[in-house]
Amino acid sequence: MEIDREKILIEEIKVVQDIIKRMASNSFNVKTWTITLVVATLLFKGNSNHTFVAFIPLIAFWFLDSYYLQQERLFRKVHNWIIEYRANNDDKLFNMNPMPFKNDVQSVPRIMFSISTLPFYGGIFIMLISYLSVEYFEYIKYIKKIILICIGGQ
Repeated sequence: MEIDREKILIEEIKVVQDIIKRMASNSFNVKTWTITLVVATLLFKGNSNHTFVAFIPLIAFWFLDSYYLQQERLFRKVHNWIIEYRANNDDKLFNMNPMPFKNDVQSVPRIMFSISTLPFYGGIFIMLISYLSVEYFEYIKYIKKIILICIGGQ
């Protein structure tokens, strides 16, 4: 009977570890898609507001990545709970519900501004703001030239 208990524990831990790996993989994929879509939106030269569109995938994927990181952290708590709880109990087998640990991990908005996500997404955000500033000042320079031409100066 003890061997069955050990096998069940190992299987249960494997399931949770697979979930954690999948969440980490999702987080990596979200970062890849963020860069791809932000660059793609900047490559399209539509109207003067095309740069603002780049903020849509940035913010959406920033939130999504933070959600996956939160899920990964929740399932790490489940993993630790299984190891501790299974030492003395056989009930709640394959209970993968992470909600009892919701208060033990940071919220998604807090993770968005944590050390694990802010440098990546914040860096892209600052680069987009810089790009917008350069673009904006280029427009001002052209407007000044047009005004000077219109009033007769150069």
